[in-house]
Amino acid sequence: MNKMYHQPWELVQNHIRGKGGREIDKFRGVEPAVDYDAGSEAWIGSCTHVGNPPADKPYYGCSEVVLPDGRKMFLFEAVNEAPEEILGAKHIAKNGTGMGMLIKYLDAQVQYGLQCHPTRPWAKKMWNSDYGKEESWFVLGARDDTKEPAYILLGFKEGVTREEWEKYYYADDLKALENLCHKIVVKPGDAFFVGGGCPHALGEGCLVIEVQEPADITLGAHPWNALNENYRKTVDEQLYNERLLGAYVYDGCSEEENLKRWRIPRKVLRSGDWGQECIVIGPGQTKFFSFTELNVKGETEMRKTGFPQVGIVTEGSGKLTWDGGEMEISKAKELFFPVDIPNFRISGDVKIVLCNPEGVEF
Repeated sequence: MNKMYHQPWELVQNHIRGKGGREIDKFRGVEPAVDYDAGSEAWIGSCTHVGNPPADKPYYGCSEVVLPDGRKMFLFEAVNEAPEEILGAKHIAKNGTGMGMLIKYLDAQVQYGLQCHPTRPWAKKMWNSDYGKEESWFVLGARDDTKEPAYILLGFKEGVTREEWEKYYYADDLKALENLCHKIVVKPGDAFFVGGGCPHALGEGCLVIEVQEPADITLGAHPWNALNENYRKTVDEQLYNERLLGAYVYDGCSEEENLKRWRIPRKVLRSGDWGQECIVIGPGQTKFFSFTELNVKGETEMRKTGFPQVGIVTEGSGKLTWDGGEMEISKAKELFFPVDIPNFRISGDVKIVLCNPEGVEF
């Protein structure tokens, strides 16, 4: 057994694409905290590159890791050194040698565009992709200098039909399309599930952890003729519209029902005098990924899942220990946990989000 593959690994922090990123810097304790032209996202523990990556950055979006022996490389390269030892046989059978999930920070300096993502059947039919893009949001914070409180657009209003959606879509009337969706004011600690086919947009001011399927298929709510000329050359108009309009699930509901459907209350998984671990998103929402929040005020074991995990420290500080080693952890630390870490424990006054791929059971 190579001990290097049986202890936590520290992930290298990044920024990628999109206007924003100041709140990610603030969360990480980076000074000065600034907004970037391409930095509103950070991909964490990622073995997935962005769709159509730049020619000079073929792995754009993939995470780097610093191994215990000091080497720095892409996470997927490290995993490929000993896949079964690092990921475990159950994970490989279910998810292959990828992570089977994708975790991000999203920081909306301006509202993200109204969009949806495909279900797995639609993704398979239209892109021959094994993954759709169900996703979830865990609200970390909000900007204090926006015109209105942080919000999201999520879910169709009651009675919205495909015909009505298409009318405003072909007119490229974005405001009318947004008005067909529920607008929800959010606060830190809120958790939302975003099902395949559900219209949504992260509103101005939101800082969230996003946990999702490991795909980068996004369908913005703009018709083909409103796209830039270079992009139009890459895709047929009829195919583009069919992919997009067919991806939405037109099953709107009332505001009350919409919140019941998509805003998810925590469920206690385990607790003790050391604190508690709660399921934030789990099998009640999707089988494709899950994550918990572990709140420790003392010491406890790290629950064994039979799968690797990605951890993000969201508050406080503490220590990870295992046979033969220890690691200090503090807010904003990003970590990869191989499947088998002997006698793995956590102590301190600390909160950590633990992200799980498809296959983990509770």
